Amino acid sequence: MRMLTNVDLIALDAQAVRASVELADRIRPDDLSRPTPCLGWTVYGLLAHMATQHHGFAAASRGDGDLARWKTRSLGDDPVASHRASAEDVLAAFAVDGVLERTFPLPEFDSSFPGAQAITFHFVDYVVHSWDLAKALGVEIEFPPDVLDAALTVAKAVPDGEMRLAPGAPFAPAVPWSGGSRLDEIVSILGRSPNWPS
Repeated sequence: MRMLTNVDLIALDAQAVRASVELADRIRPDDLSRPTPCLGWTVYGLLAHMATQHHGFAAASRGDGDLARWKTRSLGDDPVASHRASAEDVLAAFAVDGVLERTFPLPEFDSSFPGAQAITFHFVDYVVHSWDLAKALGVEIEFPPDVLDAALTVAKAVPDGEMRLAPGAPFAPAVPWSGGSRLDEIVSILGRSPNWPS
Protein backbone atom coordinates (compact mmCIF):
# COMPACT_ATOMS: atom_id res chain seq x y z
CA MET A 1 0.00 0.00 0.00
CA ARG A 2 1.31 3.45 -0.91
CA MET A 3 2.49 5.48 2.06
CA LEU A 4 1.16 8.97 2.54
CA THR A 5 3.87 11.62 2.44
CA ASN A 6 3.93 15.27 3.42
CA VAL A 7 0.78 14.92 5.51
CA ASP A 8 0.10 14.91 9.22
CA LEU A 9 -1.13 11.33 9.37
CA ILE A 10 -1.96 11.48 13.09
CA ALA A 11 -4.13 14.58 12.58
CA LEU A 12 -5.90 13.05 9.58
CA ASP A 13 -6.61 9.85 11.47
CA ALA A 14 -7.91 11.84 14.43
CA GLN A 15 -10.32 13.73 12.17
CA ALA A 16 -11.70 10.47 10.78
CA VAL A 17 -12.05 8.94 14.25
CA ARG A 18 -13.71 12.05 15.67
CA ALA A 19 -16.17 12.09 12.78
CA SER A 20 -17.24 8.56 13.67
CA VAL A 21 -17.56 9.51 17.34
CA GLU A 22 -19.73 12.52 16.51
CA LEU A 23 -21.98 10.30 14.42
CA ALA A 24 -22.12 7.62 17.09
CA ASP A 25 -23.13 10.22 19.66
CA ARG A 26 -26.37 10.67 17.67
CA ILE A 27 -27.33 7.02 18.10
CA ARG A 28 -30.48 6.25 20.06
CA PRO A 29 -31.36 2.77 21.37
CA ASP A 30 -33.74 2.10 18.46
CA ASP A 31 -30.92 2.79 15.99
CA LEU A 32 -28.75 -0.08 17.22
CA SER A 33 -30.65 -2.68 15.18
CA ARG A 34 -30.52 -0.71 11.92
CA PRO A 35 -28.67 -2.33 9.00
CA THR A 36 -25.41 -0.82 7.76
CA PRO A 37 -23.51 -0.97 4.46
CA CYS A 38 -21.21 -3.50 6.18
CA LEU A 39 -22.77 -6.77 5.09
CA GLY A 40 -24.35 -8.59 8.05
CA TRP A 41 -23.68 -5.85 10.59
CA THR A 42 -26.21 -3.75 12.41
CA VAL A 43 -25.29 -0.38 13.88
CA TYR A 44 -24.50 -2.22 17.13
CA GLY A 45 -22.25 -4.65 15.26
CA LEU A 46 -20.45 -1.79 13.53
CA LEU A 47 -19.92 0.00 16.86
CA ALA A 48 -18.56 -3.22 18.38
CA HIS A 49 -16.21 -3.71 15.42
CA MET A 50 -14.95 -0.13 15.60
CA ALA A 51 -14.39 -0.37 19.36
CA THR A 52 -12.49 -3.63 18.93
CA GLN A 53 -10.32 -2.14 16.20
CA HIS A 54 -9.57 0.97 18.25
CA HIS A 55 -8.48 -1.08 21.27
CA GLY A 56 -6.51 -3.45 19.03
CA PHE A 57 -4.62 -0.69 17.23
CA ALA A 58 -3.96 1.10 20.53
CA ALA A 59 -2.48 -2.11 21.95
CA ALA A 60 -0.43 -2.68 18.80
CA SER A 61 1.01 0.83 19.05
CA ARG A 62 2.39 -0.21 22.45
CA GLY A 63 3.91 -3.39 21.01
CA ASP A 64 1.14 -5.67 22.28
CA GLY A 65 0.34 -8.26 19.62
CA ASP A 66 -1.96 -10.44 21.74
CA LEU A 67 -4.82 -11.66 19.51
CA ALA A 68 -7.16 -11.38 22.51
CA ARG A 69 -6.95 -7.58 22.17
CA TRP A 70 -8.76 -7.98 18.85
CA LYS A 71 -11.59 -10.12 20.18
CA THR A 72 -14.99 -8.46 19.83
CA ARG A 73 -16.34 -7.62 23.26
CA SER A 74 -19.68 -6.53 24.64
CA LEU A 75 -20.31 -2.80 24.60
CA GLY A 76 -22.16 -3.06 27.91
CA ASP A 77 -25.14 -0.99 28.96
CA ASP A 78 -24.03 2.11 27.04
CA PRO A 79 -22.68 1.14 23.61
CA VAL A 80 -22.13 4.75 22.58
CA ALA A 81 -20.04 5.51 25.67
CA SER A 82 -18.06 2.29 25.18
CA HIS A 83 -17.33 3.26 21.60
CA ARG A 84 -16.30 6.76 22.67
CA ALA A 85 -13.91 5.33 25.27
CA SER A 86 -12.30 3.08 22.66
CA ALA A 87 -11.80 6.07 20.36
CA GLU A 88 -10.17 8.02 23.17
CA ASP A 89 -7.88 5.03 23.78
CA VAL A 90 -6.61 4.94 20.20
CA LEU A 91 -6.33 8.71 19.86
CA ALA A 92 -4.20 8.86 23.01
CA ALA A 93 -2.07 5.92 21.82
CA PHE A 94 -1.43 7.50 18.43
CA ALA A 95 -0.57 10.88 19.99
CA VAL A 96 2.56 9.49 21.69
CA ASP A 97 5.83 10.85 20.31
CA GLY A 98 7.54 8.47 17.90
CA VAL A 99 4.46 6.33 17.22
CA LEU A 100 4.96 6.51 13.45
CA GLU A 101 8.38 4.89 13.82
CA ARG A 102 7.19 2.03 16.02
CA THR A 103 6.44 -1.47 14.81
CA PHE A 104 2.79 -2.49 15.15
CA PRO A 105 2.10 -6.23 15.54
CA LEU A 106 -1.28 -6.75 13.85
CA PRO A 107 -2.34 -10.33 14.54
CA GLU A 108 -5.42 -10.02 12.30
CA PHE A 109 -2.97 -9.77 9.39
CA ASP A 110 -0.54 -12.24 11.00
CA SER A 111 2.25 -9.72 10.52
CA SER A 112 3.86 -6.54 11.84
CA PHE A 113 3.89 -3.19 10.10
CA PRO A 114 5.69 0.14 10.46
CA GLY A 115 3.63 2.54 12.53
CA ALA A 116 2.97 4.91 9.64
CA GLN A 117 1.57 2.08 7.52
CA ALA A 118 -0.57 0.68 10.34
CA ILE A 119 -2.03 4.10 11.09
CA THR A 120 -2.73 4.53 7.37
CA PHE A 121 -4.80 1.32 7.52
CA HIS A 122 -6.67 2.71 10.53
CA PHE A 123 -7.20 6.10 8.88
CA VAL A 124 -8.82 4.86 5.68
CA ASP A 125 -10.94 2.40 7.66
CA TYR A 126 -12.42 5.21 9.73
CA VAL A 127 -13.18 7.42 6.77
CA VAL A 128 -15.16 4.48 5.37
CA HIS A 129 -16.74 3.46 8.69
CA SER A 130 -17.83 7.05 9.31
CA TRP A 131 -19.59 6.90 5.95
CA ASP A 132 -21.08 3.50 6.88
CA LEU A 133 -22.49 4.91 10.10
CA ALA A 134 -23.82 8.06 8.43
CA LYS A 135 -25.61 5.96 5.80
CA ALA A 136 -27.09 3.68 8.46
CA LEU A 137 -28.39 6.67 10.41
CA GLY A 138 -29.66 8.47 7.32
CA VAL A 139 -27.49 11.55 7.83
CA GLU A 140 -24.86 13.33 5.76
CA ILE A 141 -21.15 13.37 6.49
CA GLU A 142 -18.51 15.67 5.08
CA PHE A 143 -14.75 15.60 5.46
CA PRO A 144 -12.26 18.40 4.82
CA PRO A 145 -10.45 18.27 1.45
CA ASP A 146 -7.15 17.14 3.00
CA VAL A 147 -8.83 14.11 4.57
CA LEU A 148 -10.49 13.17 1.28
CA ASP A 149 -7.28 13.69 -0.71
CA ALA A 150 -5.35 11.39 1.60
CA ALA A 151 -8.10 8.77 1.82
CA LEU A 152 -8.47 8.66 -1.96
CA THR A 153 -4.72 8.13 -2.37
CA VAL A 154 -4.86 5.22 0.07
CA ALA A 155 -8.04 3.72 -1.41
CA LYS A 156 -6.50 3.68 -4.89
CA ALA A 157 -3.49 1.81 -3.50
CA VAL A 158 -5.54 -1.00 -1.90
CA PRO A 159 -5.26 -4.12 -4.09
CA ASP A 160 -8.52 -5.19 -5.74
CA GLY A 161 -9.57 -8.53 -7.18
CA GLU A 162 -10.39 -11.99 -5.90
CA MET A 163 -8.52 -11.50 -2.63
CA ARG A 164 -11.35 -9.19 -1.57
CA LEU A 165 -13.77 -12.14 -1.81
CA ALA A 166 -11.87 -14.11 0.85
CA PRO A 167 -13.52 -14.57 4.26
CA GLY A 168 -12.51 -11.75 6.57
CA ALA A 169 -11.29 -9.49 3.75
CA PRO A 170 -11.41 -5.89 5.00
CA PHE A 171 -13.04 -4.61 1.81
CA ALA A 172 -15.35 -6.06 -0.85
CA PRO A 173 -14.40 -5.78 -4.52
CA ALA A 174 -14.66 -2.29 -5.99
CA VAL A 175 -18.05 -1.30 -7.38
CA PRO A 176 -18.68 0.95 -10.39
CA TRP A 177 -18.58 4.66 -9.69
CA SER A 178 -20.55 6.91 -12.01
CA GLY A 179 -19.46 10.22 -10.58
CA GLY A 180 -20.35 12.20 -7.51
CA SER A 181 -18.37 13.22 -4.48
CA ARG A 182 -14.82 12.19 -3.70
CA LEU A 183 -16.18 10.34 -0.67
CA ASP A 184 -18.46 8.38 -3.01
CA GLU A 185 -15.42 7.54 -5.12
CA ILE A 186 -13.48 6.38 -2.05
CA VAL A 187 -16.22 4.08 -0.78
CA SER A 188 -16.88 2.64 -4.25
CA ILE A 189 -13.19 1.78 -4.67
CA LEU A 190 -13.41 0.02 -1.30
CA GLY A 191 -16.48 -2.03 -2.17
CA ARG A 192 -19.44 0.05 -0.99
CA SER A 193 -22.24 1.30 -3.20
CA PRO A 194 -22.55 5.08 -2.82
CA ASN A 195 -26.29 4.55 -3.39
CA TRP A 196 -26.74 2.16 -0.46
CA PRO A 197 -29.27 0.77 0.42
CA SER A 198 -30.69 0.85 -3.13
